[in-house]
Amino acid sequence: MEVRAEARFAPPTAFVPSAAITYVQELVPAASWIEVKQRSDQIGTRVSLRVKGLKPGHAYGVHVHQKPCGADPAAAGPHYQNEPGPMDPENEVWLDFTAGKDGSGKASAVHNWGFRRGEAAAVVLHREQGGAGERLACFSVPFAPPPAG
Repeated sequence: MEVRAEARFAPPTAFVPSAAITYVQELVPAASWIEVKQRSDQIGTRVSLRVKGLKPGHAYGVHVHQKPCGADPAAAGPHYQNEPGPMDPENEVWLDFTAGKDGSGKASAVHNWGFRRGEAAAVVLHREQGGAGERLACFSVPFAPPPAG
């Protein structure tokens, strides 16, 4: 099973809405691009991220969140967790990266678990790498559970 979504970031007040919303254009400019892919099977899940047009050299924290994006950065809710517990790359999907000289970046995460139906809905870009930090941008992604075994 594979999910692929891409979009160009736009501010929440844009005339033409986007599934990708930027809240801090200094670090995630309007019209910068994001792609997220999810591949799941009975063994596990791989999530990959590619971006273009971000601030060169900036270290971004990126995580899967529980709810879709909204005009308010808090709309995406908390991080998706495999089990209630620690905020770490084993229990959550972390896609931290540092943008290259051309503003592009990529990251991927592989887990031996899959998303529960309806509980993972967005990727949020944070100001700092690691478990938390200001929400810079959000991309609503139609994540799906793994196929039935």
